Amino acid sequence: MKVAIIGAGAAGCFCAVTLKQMNPSIEVTVFERAVRPMAKLSITGGGRCNLTNTFLNISHLQQAYPRGWRLMQRLFRRFSPEDTCRWWEREGVELVTQEDQCIFPRSQDAGQVVRTLSRLMHESGVKLITGSHITELPQGYDAFVITTGGSPRLSPLILSLPEATTASFTVSPVPSLFALNIDDASLQSLMGITIDDVRVSIAGTKFQAEGTLLITHFGMSGPVILRLSSYAARHLHELQYKVTLSINWMQGENEDAVRASLQNYLQSNRLIANHHPQHLTERHWMMLLHRANIPETCRWDKVNRKELNRLVSILTADTYVVTGRRTHKTEFVTCGGVALQSVHPDTLALRALPNVYLAGEVLDIDGITGGFNLQAAWTTGWIVAQSISQRAAEPLS
Repeated sequence: MKVAIIGAGAAGCFCAVTLKQMNPSIEVTVFERAVRPMAKLSITGGGRCNLTNTFLNISHLQQAYPRGWRLMQRLFRRFSPEDTCRWWEREGVELVTQEDQCIFPRSQDAGQVVRTLSRLMHESGVKLITGSHITELPQGYDAFVITTGGSPRLSPLILSLPEATTASFTVSPVPSLFALNIDDASLQSLMGITIDDVRVSIAGTKFQAEGTLLITHFGMSGPVILRLSSYAARHLHELQYKVTLSINWMQGENEDAVRASLQNYLQSNRLIANHHPQHLTERHWMMLLHRANIPETCRWDKVNRKELNRLVSILTADTYVVTGRRTHKTEFVTCGGVALQSVHPDTLALRALPNVYLAGEVLDIDGITGGFNLQAAWTTGWIVAQSISQRAAEPLS
């Protein structure tokens, strides 16, 4: 059997290696448009490569995969995050788990992951052809695996497939996992600081996320913002990234709880600038006082009811106007792709073209930041490899 894999990203290369491990007799050729394979993988996780996640902080899989969680739940029964860890460690990549449950190579080097896949492809006899712009399925192959990744536009190869003419075949791709531009002088005064346990929501919607917030020179980033952008990817796109954010700085506590927690402060005659909730830095607290229009020279026992109400409101529902999204092509993740109803959930083969398989982000599957997108690449790549291997082993009819 001869198999053509179009796309030498994480899913494509992992699928190629796994397929050869399962059935060495299969001839595998990987076609890649770029000159260098796995370019995006080499810089993921800030160059450290967040390979996967323990999922211990995920109570429901939809928290990790806003789109595609049902399929991922099904596929994890066959190739789970634990299986991923065992696979990489078997191939000589030692792993380490961070406090946030993200799993990285102990070397903290994405290059080790790329080199490992490259070595395994070479040793197993996978043929790699770079600089090849594939716009239709190549001739002379028995099966095809499309792993062209996410993109602002559907690839010409996907559009060339017969099913592409049907309205239900694809879901239009839009960006996911991005930082937000906010033009606010008070916020910019905190540039470079991170705040833990922040709850961020989009005003007037149910979209919200919790986690660490990073304040930048252009606005807001960090895990909580990336997570929110994933959950609300289509909503944000429809509104051209012009929304209002509501920030709860008090670890998610509501107004009543925050008001109650401030009662002890109100009994003190200490300067309000010097006496504040411990999890807020002095810089941050001063900014919040300014936004609440409370003088830093004011003493707690002199705070009147209106000032207290303003302060509680700022602490629990501080609002900022988003002017757009931050673009960073090297970290691009896509919401959308080939609709999941177009593929068989057990094999990931197209229902209408059973010799064409899909893996990775070309499918309408995407996750939040934290190793979840790479886990989807490993799992779907493995499932496709097993499907083709089993097909190759079937007796000819």
